[in-house]
Amino acid sequence: MHVRAVAVATTALLGVALTAPLSHARADGAGDDGPTVVAHRGASGYAPENTLAAVDRAAELGIRWVENDVQRTRDGELVVVHDESLARTTDVEEVFPDRSPWKVKDFTAAEIARLDAGSWFGPEYAGARVPTLEQYLNRLDRNHQKLLLELKSPGLYPGIEQQTLKVLANEGWLDRPHVAGRLVVQSFDADSIRTVHALKPAVKTGFLGTPAVSELPAYAEFADQINPSHSTLSMSYVSSVHAFTGPHGRPLEVLTWTVNDAETARRVAGYEVDGVISNKPDVVRDALD
Repeated sequence: MHVRAVAVATTALLGVALTAPLSHARADGAGDDGPTVVAHRGASGYAPENTLAAVDRAAELGIRWVENDVQRTRDGELVVVHDESLARTTDVEEVFPDRSPWKVKDFTAAEIARLDAGSWFGPEYAGARVPTLEQYLNRLDRNHQKLLLELKSPGLYPGIEQQTLKVLANEGWLDRPHVAGRLVVQSFDADSIRTVHALKPAVKTGFLGTPAVSELPAYAEFADQINPSHSTLSMSYVSSVHAFTGPHGRPLEVLTWTVNDAETARRVAGYEVDGVISNKPDVVRDALD
């Protein structure tokens, strides 16, 4: 793991850093008056999800914000993969046929590094690997991209919030420029996001789901974003979310998922969402432009 000196030098400043609204970064996807477009698991409609190839494909499409999923191996390495099981997106059943149900948490980082995470998507991606979080962050930095990081199933991985923040710090992602406009940490687990906010209050956070309007004041204490499925959205709900002020003194934002067609993209944009998460971010961007 490469530890950047700047991360150590700036950590003490994070308690007072200010976070910029995601909606200020319109050049990241849509037009100046539209929501930001986020590549879901990378440009996962065009390359195997959560791989470096998907990150690069998003960059080729001109998409600056990328979403990913983080879990932990048996020996404590953070890796970027969505499912709790490795079976759907790797050849783990062939490489380790006697290890059913092939849970991420039951394999070491070295074992996961042996797996082919690309062939299932297409032969041109044969040999793609499950990246570590460090590898993923380094690729995003190389591409000048931004990260919406999801803590996946944090209940399976006690302490993953602190560990993820440590990796982010070691890789330079908790300095002022990253925290101010290049990083959001989200989860379906409210307690996990509350923990992230308590550990590093400057880091922008999001809750995945559609809490009742009556519950929003509680969420606004530790979450900057409420990020629901597009199927649960209405204009009145988005307006209700925007009426609350988050922990950094700005209106709560709404990022919606997973929108892959032009008609739905235009519908949710009409609700004035702040961001749209998509497997085909170019389709959404073009529809909104």
